[in-house]
Amino acid sequence: MTKPNASPCPCGNGDYALCCQPYHDGTAAPTAEALMRSRYSAYALGLMHYVHATWHASTRPPLTDFVHDASTKWLGLEVKKFVPGQDEATVEFVARSKSGGRAQRLHEVSRFVKEDGRWFYIDGVFPD
Repeated sequence: MTKPNASPCPCGNGDYALCCQPYHDGTAAPTAEALMRSRYSAYALGLMHYVHATWHASTRPPLTDFVHDASTKWLGLEVKKFVPGQDEATVEFVARSKSGGRAQRLHEVSRFVKEDGRWFYIDGVFPD
């Protein structure tokens, strides 16, 4: 049952205050999947500093590259596969969005690494 003032999390996994918001507020995501979901939500909410901060320093673009496109509407996230690990993990997902009247679909297998108790996005590949 949803609380009257609850708002759905953009990642589709329940109430935002109980799902991704704690990570956006500084709590370390417990798994790479939780981090990936929180990054999707951050894109949807325009929290580009969070996206930047959760990208591993070895592959992270400069902060100036992270610009929120308010015209993009994020429509949904589907986690297809999560391969957990102690210090490395992968998450395959499909993120759907719409921009300028055009539907878009991003299918990626993302790599994550855990350092000092925190998960970070390293990079991703786009499967066929």
